[in-house]
Amino acid sequence: MPNNVKTNIVNMLFSERIKELRTINQMPQRYLAAALDIDTATYCKIERGERKAKKEQIVILSNLFHVAHEDLLTLWLADKVSDVIATDKSVAFDVLSLVRKGLKHER
Repeated sequence: MPNNVKTNIVNMLFSERIKELRTINQMPQRYLAAALDIDTATYCKIERGERKAKKEQIVILSNLFHVAHEDLLTLWLADKVSDVIATDKSVAFDVLSLVRKGLKHER
């Protein structure tokens, strides 16, 4: 499987959600692209999971869609974590468990 196809499958959490929100809110892609100060083709790639949104764009999107910033940030971060551990699936669960334990201790 080519790397770009693998990336598309792994990174669908965030991209699927923003596409869903855009559809629900009946917003054209060009409107969101303009709000993010990017061209429409770049926005389309973000929505297809072929390109990553920048962290600062999460706030803009959450405001436009009237959803909690934390909800989109969670999906965006989950995609980033998936990217990092996707090539080491045999230990991915153990890695996530260790991270979760570490985060619990920091509370």
